[in-house]
Amino acid sequence: MTADRPAFDLSLPVLQPRQEEVDGERYLSAAPQNVLWGRLPCATDHAVLEILSGETVTIDTVSHEGILEDQGKDPLAYFGAHGVPAEAVLDDAIAIASALSRDPGHDGPHVVTGPIRVTDARPGDLLRITVLRLEPRVPYGVISNRHGKGALAGELPRSAGPVSVFTAVAQRPTGLVGVLPVHEGGPALVEFPLEPFLGTMGVAVADAERPHSVPPGAHGGNIDIKLLTEGATLYLPVQVPGALAYVGDPHFAQGDGEVALTAMEASLRATLRFDVVPRAEALSEFGEVLGPLIRTPEYLVPTGLDPDLDVAMRNCVRAALGLIRARWGLDEHLAYAYLSAATDFDISQVVDIVCGVHARIRESDFARVDRPAARESEEIV
Repeated sequence: MTADRPAFDLSLPVLQPRQEEVDGERYLSAAPQNVLWGRLPCATDHAVLEILSGETVTIDTVSHEGILEDQGKDPLAYFGAHGVPAEAVLDDAIAIASALSRDPGHDGPHVVTGPIRVTDARPGDLLRITVLRLEPRVPYGVISNRHGKGALAGELPRSAGPVSVFTAVAQRPTGLVGVLPVHEGGPALVEFPLEPFLGTMGVAVADAERPHSVPPGAHGGNIDIKLLTEGATLYLPVQVPGALAYVGDPHFAQGDGEVALTAMEASLRATLRFDVVPRAEALSEFGEVLGPLIRTPEYLVPTGLDPDLDVAMRNCVRAALGLIRARWGLDEHLAYAYLSAATDFDISQVVDIVCGVHARIRESDFARVDRPAARESEEIV
């Protein structure tokens, strides 16, 4: 089943591979030879690009929605059926669907661009990925619900097949919005703001087998945390020499939880900066980081992951306690009290086999606290 959609704005740009000037010092396309479909990089993979720590890379990403087997594995036909002219369908999406294949029974759906080797990254270090710019590559997206998936698996969808809701993008005075019909074929519309981010950002695992692209883990991967918009930073523990970083699963918008299975999935052009944080510096800044850690202009955001949402929540609380104690030196019972009084614990997603919870710790709350490292340095002087 495919829902009708409002007309989208064809005056908005379509960013074909290398069509526009890029912001990064390097450029990595989503050509078939530069991507993996359904699996994530591992220790034995070879990099498709090598960079120095501190370099910026503009990376094209391709959404899996529109190229999947239950959508015909033909993006020209799939998007054309929704009124998209051929020139507004991405060339790299067409090439990936034509040249690559996956096993839907064993592989995930996501397309990831990479891996990228970051010189001098070593196990024990952190890789810091800063999101500098995210540009929509197309003026439309797709939101899907499939059988056996989503928060209401077994209840929705009610139709025999998957439900893919083709979603328009429109320009408003306040910015870009997604546009959905209130009823199938009806004229009334509901609009929501676009807040693009990459659902998948990760490093290779220290294993000879490529992981499934759906469940997130200590390597990052499909963490689906919508705070990773422009200006945010993701820290990941490096597992293999060179880190072998990758990105994908581009979103135009998502609500915490991502309950239907996918959010508004659509291809993005991302400009990112990759920096190696040596282990000693990482320990001084954050303590022992065992999984994804996010920093926004306002928050430090530790994460908790587990197939059981209750366990993911407890893991997130432990990560938050460890971070506060290492960074600001609070006694454990005081850090616990602070988290209860002042920190929001949000459900990242409940649809990716491994559930995610993230905590938003406001850094400004600690403005009057001398960090332990700063106190030690004053004592030495």
